[in-house]
Amino acid sequence: MPAMGTESVDPRFDGIETWPTERAIEAMLTGQRAAIAAVAGASRAIAAAAEAAAAQLGNGAGRIAYAGAGTSGRIGVQDGVELTPTFGWPERRLAFLLAGGPEALMRAVEGAEDDAAAGRAAVRAEALGAGDVLIGLAASGRTPFTIGAVAEARARGALTVALANNRGAPLLAAADHPIVLDTGAEVIAGSTRMQAGTAQKAALNLLSTAIMLRLGLVHRGLMVNMRVSNAKLRARAQAMIAELAGVAQARAGEALDLAEGDIRAAMLVALGLPLAQARARLDSAERPFAALLAEARG
Repeated sequence: MPAMGTESVDPRFDGIETWPTERAIEAMLTGQRAAIAAVAGASRAIAAAAEAAAAQLGNGAGRIAYAGAGTSGRIGVQDGVELTPTFGWPERRLAFLLAGGPEALMRAVEGAEDDAAAGRAAVRAEALGAGDVLIGLAASGRTPFTIGAVAEARARGALTVALANNRGAPLLAAADHPIVLDTGAEVIAGSTRMQAGTAQKAALNLLSTAIMLRLGLVHRGLMVNMRVSNAKLRARAQAMIAELAGVAQARAGEALDLAEGDIRAAMLVALGLPLAQARARLDSAERPFAALLAEARG
């Protein structure tokens, strides 16, 4: 099995704790830039995974699930929970498989990541299968819990994506869509919350956002399916409806109220469709939102 670059020691940073703080920060910034460069090298694989995931999720009630341990698991949770307020992705269509359970969000659970059977059991407990997408993350790519989860989900018919920071890692071989984020040695040896963690977070930002793009939850670069949860977001939603539907602010506000905060439905209502018809067209998922909007304009 190939050596793990994430666990190697870079002699350039020997004694970093004795350096002036500004010099140490500059060194760490160099590592962060390397992390983003690693993500850039994986853009084609990320795009392929996003397109496959959108195809899997677009015609049903399938879920996006994340599996990981420690830092990687927490990064997965951070990405997933943002999908609901940003894109209106239903909470019921999310699942989080964290080694050690919810307690591991706040503190390390010793030995949890070494249990492959627990990863498999977590997939079965969530009843993940056909129609679902599981994203597994592990800096080493060797975490038994995550490998077990990905292998079980794939066997049950779920689409599986794996992100790892070492080439040739077993996790990558276990998934339908392997994404290599080759970040190499950390500035502080073994601290994968640094380069490896940054690369994972950036890659997940791209992956999940691209899935939302392909699912039609963005229109003309705007978050037309965001959750309207406060006054600031209501004002933003009303302005969005007025601009995209080409109606007055007052009409946009009335439509938003009638649609109970559903921005896309409100745009169709603002253009004259009854609410029930607007929702039926959106639920059918037969045509992109741009086409629905054009039809409503007549």
